[in-house]
Amino acid sequence: MFPMRAFYSGQFVLPLPTGHRFPTGRYVLLRDQLERHLPQVHMFEAPRASDGELALAHTPQWIACISDGSVSPEAMREIGFPWSEAMVERSRRSTGATIAACRTALMEGVSANMAGGTHHASAGKGGGFCVFNDAAVAARLMQAEQGRRGRTPLGVAVIDLDVHQGNGTASIFRNDPSVFTLSMHGQKNFPFRKEASDLDVELPDGCGDDDYLAALEQALDELDRRFTPGLVIYLAGADPFERDRLGRLKLSFDGLEARDRRVFDFAWQRRIPLAFAMAGGYASDIAETVQVQLGTFKVAVEYWRRWQNAAP
Repeated sequence: MFPMRAFYSGQFVLPLPTGHRFPTGRYVLLRDQLERHLPQVHMFEAPRASDGELALAHTPQWIACISDGSVSPEAMREIGFPWSEAMVERSRRSTGATIAACRTALMEGVSANMAGGTHHASAGKGGGFCVFNDAAVAARLMQAEQGRRGRTPLGVAVIDLDVHQGNGTASIFRNDPSVFTLSMHGQKNFPFRKEASDLDVELPDGCGDDDYLAALEQALDELDRRFTPGLVIYLAGADPFERDRLGRLKLSFDGLEARDRRVFDFAWQRRIPLAFAMAGGYASDIAETVQVQLGTFKVAVEYWRRWQNAAP
């Protein structure tokens, strides 16, 4: 049996100042943990998203000013990174990783971007550590590729379980009935001006496993009633974890594993291919964020095996 494929962009390192709160080290640690504990996952360098691919979800002006460094200091402060060529390259590769994961999932059932989930980027600006919106670009590209093959139009569901609302994704797909955006997030958390997703589930500070999983069950039931996707893009944020510095929710390791299992099972029961990205995670002990992410991959491998065993 061939391996489950995952795509990485972590070798393109962000040159950040000492003490910056974005945990770049988690990407190397995740690769190490996957090599040690999940040899069924083979990791591949992400391709580079082109200007044409990015333009499926972003304005030409935004792509150009980010690429050539003419972006304003105010726009970079909103993102939270200093501009650098390495930042541009990593942002393109992270988007390319979700593109590759979606293409692979459509063929093999399950695939992963080992970073990504940059859901605060909208068509003409970034924000919250997000430059380009990888899920939005990948969704539009998969739809275009399926259309070129003369196949049935592809509906895409973005299931965003990062603790922060996917405001950029909601903005990009605001008037697009071919993409269903579901965001389940902390009500009082960033961003403080939220955009309307197709389905927003707002959670109170301190929400724990039982209440979270009950809310997720209801949200997936509503998604199922309202939309029939041919692809799921899942943002498996580690930041609902109880010791996340930016999360304000109280999910345990077991609760997060149950969350992942419920999403993968939702897609599997309906035979919907699923690509996932890691999104946020800011635990004080970076090893705990990586433990959550490794748990997501363990669940993913289980469901990837089901797809392979069911193949003719």
